[in-house]
Amino acid sequence: MRLEARTAVPLWLTLAAPAGAVLTAFVLCAGLIAWSGAPVLEAYGRLLAGAFGSRFALTETLTRATPLILTGLAAAVAFRAKLWNIGGEGQLYLGALAAVAVGSGVISLPAPLLIPVVMLVAMAAGGLLLLGPAFLKTRLGVDEVVTTLLLNFIVLLFVSMMLEGPMKDPMAMGWPQSAPVVSDAELPRLVPRTRLHLGLVIAVLAAVAVWVIKSRTVFGYEIRSVGSNPRAAAFAGVPVNWVVLRVALLSGGLAGLAGASEVMGRTGYLTLDMSPGYGYGGIVIAMLAQLNPLGCIAAALLVAGVFVGADAMSRAVAVPNYIADVLVAASLLCMLVGMLLVRYRLRWR
Repeated sequence: MRLEARTAVPLWLTLAAPAGAVLTAFVLCAGLIAWSGAPVLEAYGRLLAGAFGSRFALTETLTRATPLILTGLAAAVAFRAKLWNIGGEGQLYLGALAAVAVGSGVISLPAPLLIPVVMLVAMAAGGLLLLGPAFLKTRLGVDEVVTTLLLNFIVLLFVSMMLEGPMKDPMAMGWPQSAPVVSDAELPRLVPRTRLHLGLVIAVLAAVAVWVIKSRTVFGYEIRSVGSNPRAAAFAGVPVNWVVLRVALLSGGLAGLAGASEVMGRTGYLTLDMSPGYGYGGIVIAMLAQLNPLGCIAAALLVAGVFVGADAMSRAVAVPNYIADVLVAASLLCMLVGMLLVRYRLRWR
């Protein structure tokens, strides 16, 4: 048995790969649910209902999907150019910190102006954070996987210092948190009496914008060229290092925007436990979407639905909600196998 590269990949196979990976992951995890003593079909039914079965469930899923779309886009853009950005979590937190620093009353502007200003500052913070590892990669050949990963811990420690020190809300009791953003910097609610906010619309528009950049602009062509073969791209006249630096600004900016959307739309202030791992989850989103910006929307809805629905499933049939982590991890592993089978076919001899 050997692997043989496909000369052409049919569209149906490209679309079937993520669906098959997710279905396979659910089948594999069914054994764990049965092992816990719960009825599998009822458990999955509770998971589906808990994620999409009511107005409250649907809005909670969409709320949780909002930062995942943005961090998924951040990873997809970087990975397409073979810039292995593992620092989405740090970029998200630094973007959130910058949003709070600017949006908590430092400047006075009406909401239509203040909201874009705060978001741009957050994007700049996230982009500049990734620019450092990108510069080290292009100039000194330093592995960006290591630098971006370690920067996550540095940023979290820096955020902790700021929340315990100069940015701590003096009115907060107990767990340290920042001062809240002013009302003019808050994102309006899309559905009354829910947590669903305008950040979802912004995230979807960002996905469309990234898709347009990727498929309809010279910059998008340069990204694909650098990701496919940087030496060939350089030979053709593409400024490889400059492309990587611009990709870093865009990728880090999207992750920073995810942090801003959380503090401006959901929490109203910054705490150390604001993100349950959205930055790392973006990597899963990007891989499930096969680095397609529009696919990040569907992948984020799936992952968000699994996590929100797992809470309801846990309460109904006593399955630990950690099964959500197992489902997402299994989906990623199955997706990696699926991507291999999309690019190559098995030949028996």
